[in-house]
Amino acid sequence: MQKLNRASLMSLEEYALKRPVFRSRIIAHKKPRQVSLGAHATLYFEDYLSMQYQVQEMLRVEKIFEAAAIEEEIQAYNPLIPDGANWKATLMLEYPDVEERRTALAALRDVEHHIWVSIDNLDRSFAVANEDMERTSDEKTAAVHFLRFELTADAIACLKAGSARVTMGVGHPAMQVQCDLDRQTIDSLTNDLT
Repeated sequence: MQKLNRASLMSLEEYALKRPVFRSRIIAHKKPRQVSLGAHATLYFEDYLSMQYQVQEMLRVEKIFEAAAIEEEIQAYNPLIPDGANWKATLMLEYPDVEERRTALAALRDVEHHIWVSIDNLDRSFAVANEDMERTSDEKTAAVHFLRFELTADAIACLKAGSARVTMGVGHPAMQVQCDLDRQTIDSLTNDLT
């Protein structure tokens, strides 16, 4: 899979000019790449384009223009780009009320290890979580996790055939959710596979 490098990024000046159009493109691109797992958990599936946007925004906000600092941003976000046989996603656990969030995150310890995908009723593939650092403590889980779903050759073949059924879910004692992905989402995620 293609990864970010200096040549794939715009200068701050160029990005300032192209940002409105690029931002509109990204919003449309990301929409089918969101999967709600119940009322409080959402998976945001990442790819080259979403990470290009993320890096451009970080460079813009932080006003980063030095080569070494740009390279640090690239190295931080490249691991979130799928590798051709997997999907990578950011899991957000969202509770607007502070006390409800505190209680829920305590009850959801290790939830990130209970998220799965099944393609055409093949065996469930459980997410590999937080490869960069641990985000669950003895008291609670974090509100943000980074996940990788490794897909088997059979699962990839089913997806590329174009009619696969994809089901995702959470099997944690405090969160039991299952949903079927729509065709637009499946097609978008299938594009991540080479």
